Amino acid sequence: MPHFGFPVEAIIIFLSVVGLSVYLDLFAHRKSTEITLSDSVRWSLFWVALALAFYGYLWVRFSKEWADLYLAGYALEKSLSIDNLMVFMAIFASFGIKGVLQHRILYYGIIGALVFHAIFVLIGTSLFLASPWVGFLFAAFVIWSGIKMLQAGGGDGDELDDYSNHWSVRVTGKMMPVYTRLHLDRFFVRHHELLEVNGDKTAAQVTRIGTTYVTPAFLCLMAIETSDIAFAFDSVPAVIAVTQEPLLVYAAMIFAILGLRSLYFVLAALTKYLVHLEKAVIGLLFFIGAKMTLQSWNHAIGDTGIHISPSMSLSVVLGMLALGVVASFVFPAKDEPDEAATNPTNPN
Repeated sequence: MPHFGFPVEAIIIFLSVVGLSVYLDLFAHRKSTEITLSDSVRWSLFWVALALAFYGYLWVRFSKEWADLYLAGYALEKSLSIDNLMVFMAIFASFGIKGVLQHRILYYGIIGALVFHAIFVLIGTSLFLASPWVGFLFAAFVIWSGIKMLQAGGGDGDELDDYSNHWSVRVTGKMMPVYTRLHLDRFFVRHHELLEVNGDKTAAQVTRIGTTYVTPAFLCLMAIETSDIAFAFDSVPAVIAVTQEPLLVYAAMIFAILGLRSLYFVLAALTKYLVHLEKAVIGLLFFIGAKMTLQSWNHAIGDTGIHISPSMSLSVVLGMLALGVVASFVFPAKDEPDEAATNPTNPN
């Protein structure tokens, strides 16, 4: 199969659509006050429709094979991002961030995700194209990601990790003094502003005296951004395992990332229902790892005669995700018994 390369027309259309999307998702909504579930659902559907429109363009203008590679990468990135959004929930809970402020932090978090993924896609595809042996390393990354998710799934799903002492928070606290309370929707606050509000109590509410302080909102943003970096380490090799074409990989990731802010609020409402989706994602990671191992073996050692086509990859990705969603509704999580009911107190 020849390389897709960097067709000028595809690049112009992709950048134009992404530019418009960034304006819509970031700048046009930067002053939003409160995002409702209905708004989140409508915008999530819009981003999915936009991604499918680009899929249609690739199919009509180039070929179904290239379009399938892009769509498989998009579906995989979207499903993997759900696990990252669960981390976002834990981070917000750790810092007591709610409502509008979540919207503001995600606004900047999406910008960081766009940059980090571009860097990792460039490095990852360059390494893969340099030598077919790199594919074995990428396969190991993907399988290890699946193992980590499998191990993490063994704990109590209702327990959220505490990110208030995350390493990024400690590093930020060493670089700048911290005001330990939220201050409106601000990331930074000046010393004289705190004196006007808190007076003599200011010294007891900061880690050390300074001219400018970071707030818990900024510490939360740092935890979100470092989470994006860790997520890129896991997701980029997985998507590259589906297609090694840099433009298709980045397009799949960007279209998946642009809708994450809206998807977050939808997922926050649906997370207790999609109880088996993570199992489907874990199964996908093992499939993708095996696919890349087979593909690298065919190129580096010898052709086994076994090849997984783009359409087959797409079918497996979409099929397993659909199975995870259906299983979540057919076999919902069992409600935990009420402790008061199971262990009634002695009335005497």
